[in-house]
Amino acid sequence: MRIIIVGDGKVGYTLAEQLSKENHDVVIIDRDDDALRRASDALDVMCVKGNGASGAVLREAGVDKCDMLIAATSGDEMNMVCCLTAKKLGARNTAARIRDPEYARDITMLKRELGINLVINPEQATAAEISRLLRFTGASNIEHFSRGRVELMRIVITESDPLCRVKLSSVRKRSLGNILFCAVERADDIFIPHGDTAFEVGDKVYVIGEPTGLSTFCKQQHIQTVRVKNMMIVGGGRIGRYLAVYMLKLGVSVRIVEIDPEICAQLQEEVPDALVILGDGTDQDLLNAEGLQQMDAFIALTGRDEDNLMVSLYAHQSGIAKVVAKATRQNYAALVRGMGLTSVVSPKHITAAQIVRYVRAIHNTGDTHLDAMYRIIEGQLDILEFSVGKSSPYVEIPLKNLPLNKNTLLAAIIRENRVIIPDGNDHLAIGDGVILVAHDQLLTNLEDAFHG
Repeated sequence: MRIIIVGDGKVGYTLAEQLSKENHDVVIIDRDDDALRRASDALDVMCVKGNGASGAVLREAGVDKCDMLIAATSGDEMNMVCCLTAKKLGARNTAARIRDPEYARDITMLKRELGINLVINPEQATAAEISRLLRFTGASNIEHFSRGRVELMRIVITESDPLCRVKLSSVRKRSLGNILFCAVERADDIFIPHGDTAFEVGDKVYVIGEPTGLSTFCKQQHIQTVRVKNMMIVGGGRIGRYLAVYMLKLGVSVRIVEIDPEICAQLQEEVPDALVILGDGTDQDLLNAEGLQQMDAFIALTGRDEDNLMVSLYAHQSGIAKVVAKATRQNYAALVRGMGLTSVVSPKHITAAQIVRYVRAIHNTGDTHLDAMYRIIEGQLDILEFSVGKSSPYVEIPLKNLPLNKNTLLAAIIRENRVIIPDGNDHLAIGDGVILVAHDQLLTNLEDAFHG
């Protein structure tokens, strides 16, 4: 596909990096010489200097032959104009990063009037991701698929864990609910487990299944599922506001610590049910005075990665059940994970993942369609959701007779709102939703998952 990215900031660069690795023809438009030079030197992309809303610049970038234009500049209005102009000049699909909550209320109208196919709000998407993480306090990551009917959870194996040093073939004989172990991250290695796999201390294990099945699994494995009743948010920016609204609707008591008096005043007006505290959220004495020890969850969302990670480590050491930190730099995230802080979210990666998921959904071939794609473990593992079309050659054949590729796992089948965690005797049917786990595999349709 030919993809034009307007804006070579954090999100734009991350998108260009991921999409170029997937062999898409990527063009970056930006006004900044240094940003374009960095992209040109590091990535296999074409760079065009100029204003992405300019028809002349878009034509130079080949907008008339463009399959997808992604507007990811820092300005919402700029992104909307880019999409409108690109659509008028022949771009088949457009995506815009729109952050202002005021625009979010009219998003349906904006998409219709401006011809925008996909709208991404990074702060809202990050808040939604954090709210999922808070569902299981013992899990370090939660993803959901097929409109929430299937979820993926990551747990870390400890010395006292009932799964530690137990072969997977033995674990499967236990009554663990409707779940499947689909991937293991061990040190620098990532693999899909088999019957002889024995989990080791420190393994990050990915478990997929129905929400009720995951709940049963957590209870049986004594994984913490304490309901979050009280939480503290440090940083009252847009992510903090969205998250506070989400959690208040669930009946959670929310405290927000914010150092800026003007933002505090806005929070008191926009989120009146939250307790807003004016102060420095990195001050340990302040946090303790405001009841840190009584919190079930602690979320650090300031504008500085260093502050978020340091204060989160303090909360973790204070025994808070669930701690989540926002970090833009992935090298910081990798560092603190080694110190026990496992839940680190990156708005730019969450945004890029949603857009890449959409790109891959429209870049499908044949009669089996890619509906969604999730990238986890810093892009090293793909979770893909397909729908089975009428001409698929793999319907009504027992899975044990299908030649599935190495490093690929058929994790779930969704049939008429029923979730099937399959075994070898199950089969695919026309209209099924299929969730695949793939490591080191580039899949654009269901047929790519099978060899022969």
